[in-house]
Formats: sequence, structure tokens, C-alpha cells
Amino acid sequence: MFDIVADSQPDVVHHLAAQSSVSASWNDPLGTLINNATSQHHVLEAVLNIRPEARVLVVGSCDEYGNVPEEQNPVSESRALVPLNPYALSKVVQDLMGGQFAASSDLQVVRARPFLQIGPRRAPRFVAGSFARQVAEIEAGLREPRITVGNVDLQRDFTDVRDVVQAYARLGENGRSGEVYNIASGTAHTLREMVDIMMEIAGVRARIEVDPHLMRRGEGQLLTGDASKIRDQLGWSPMIPFEQSVRDTVDYWRGYVKQALVRQGD
Repeated sequence: MFDIVADSQPDVVHHLAAQSSVSASWNDPLGTLINNATSQHHVLEAVLNIRPEARVLVVGSCDEYGNVPEEQNPVSESRALVPLNPYALSKVVQDLMGGQFAASSDLQVVRARPFLQIGPRRAPRFVAGSFARQVAEIEAGLREPRITVGNVDLQRDFTDVRDVVQAYARLGENGRSGEVYNIASGTAHTLREMVDIMMEIAGVRARIEVDPHLMRRGEGQLLTGDASKIRDQLGWSPMIPFEQSVRDTVDYWRGYVKQALVRQGD
């Protein structure tokens, strides 16, 4: 990492690298913690020693907040962190580590807590990508008309990934060192609503089947973020409507599946 920083001489470092799957974190809790904490520590130490004038954006997660009572939504950055899974714990460690480096050195470290994301190329290990890929495979005749889900009645705050990267850019340029910023829409949608819209777009009908292995223990019914801080300080707010994000996500996976079929036929 020292060599990379020395060769690139960055002005801004966006650190997102991590083991980011909650389910995988349950299979390897210690590995998740060690990977996410040590990799970030290497980044911060390298920047501090080689390029101390650079700014570092540390990306956490809304999972850090844990189970929030419905009446206490939307959640602000001042809320206590109560991680409920190994992945969330690792993100809390990364979050606090970023704050510690900002407080104990001259390194400029800005912290972000993005809420759930949706948009083209969303991987199937995440809920939006999983639903979109299943719908696309059903449309193509590659899967029975059955969509495997966890708790689809959860209400969650989704922001399009294209809006999220704009938030990262603004935070990397002008976020205040040591501060933490939610990245969120402030609006809740159920996962059932998402999958229903995807099926309508693709023109398919499928039964919804709950897989107990996809259910998370201790999850709150509602989680939304208060993003007034980044809006007031940096002028950021999400621009892409939820419905458009859903359409773009499922359309990406429809195209991906069709291309895969073409490649198989060659």
C-alpha cells in the first residue's frame, strides 16, 4: 500500500474496499473484522506517511445503527451505533478508526454512512441485484417462476448508486475532516414493492418464497436516514427517483442475461 500511494500521489482517496456481505460475515466473523479493519489501517497509515496532505473518505454503512425503533426514524449521524452482525461491527471499527486518525493526526479523514443502494450493475449478493437477476432469469426462461427472498416487508431507504457516487465526490472534495455524513434519500420503500415493480417491468409473474437463511436476526422493521447534514453543508441530495432506479437495475440484469444466452449460443 505504501508503494501504491507513493506512485500515485493521490489528492483524494476513496476507501470502499471491504468484505461487504452480511451473510458472508456470519460465516467468517473474525475474517471479516480482520480484513476490513486491517486493510483500512494500511490505507490510512500509508496516506499519513507518504501523502499527509491528501484527504481520505472512509465508507461505513447504515448497518452500524442496528435496530432503530420506528418512531426514531429517520436516523441522524448522532445516533448511537449498535451493530447486530459481524459486517456491521467491522464497519463500526472502520468508522471509529477514521475518526481516531482525524483526531490524533493531521490527516484529513471524512466518514460516510450510506444507506441501501440500488442501480445498474448492483451485484446479486445485495437485495436489489438479487431480485433483478431472478426476475431477468425468469423472463428468459432460465428459472422457474419463483423468487427467493428474505423479509420483503422490511421498509428501507434506497439511494441510486449514481447519486451515491456524487455524494462521495463532494465529501472527498469538501467534507469536513473528522465528520460523519449519512447518504440517504429519507424515504422508505418495502422490499416487496421493489420486487413487484421489477416483475411488472419485465412482464413476469412469480410466486414469492421466503428462504429462512436470508432472514436477519434483530432487524428493525423500518430504517431511513436523515441526510440533512450533507445537504446543508455540501448541497447534495439524491436526484434519481426510486422507480427509475428499480427500472434501470432490472433492465441491466435483463441485458446481462440476454448477453449470456447469446454467448452460450455462439
